[in-house]
Amino acid sequence: MLVTILVASLLIIVTTAVHAIGMVAAIEIARSLWKLKVDHPLFLYHRPMRISAVVLLMFLVSVLEVMIWAVAYMLLGLFEALEPAMYFSMVTFTTLGYGDLVLEENWRLLASFQAANGIIIFGWTTAVVIAAVQRVYDGKGSGD
Repeated sequence: MLVTILVASLLIIVTTAVHAIGMVAAIEIARSLWKLKVDHPLFLYHRPMRISAVVLLMFLVSVLEVMIWAVAYMLLGLFEALEPAMYFSMVTFTTLGYGDLVLEENWRLLASFQAANGIIIFGWTTAVVIAAVQRVYDGKGSGD
């Protein structure tokens, strides 16, 4: 059990670092989008598009974090191929937990740690998106 906790702790540290880097990148991209002039009619829906850019980037960061867990599962010998490892990781990270794939008994606690990691990461992502929405719609960063 101690090894499982150590592996989980390492993965949580790595995914937290990845998420922090992704958040900074999303904020920087959003800031550059906010500086664009939006006089063209094509940019009628510029505010939702700016929010969509932040959401998409944070989603892609989360997919990367899911992949990190999936690769760890493979390195531990719990899955032989990337697709089932990725599927299990995504279902666990999102706390969906279908249960059609499960870890062997010695490692099953690892999935619980990944689910807890996912809850925290998605809460953090929500905070980033809400901050972007506030910035875009309060006029301070809308480019208007």
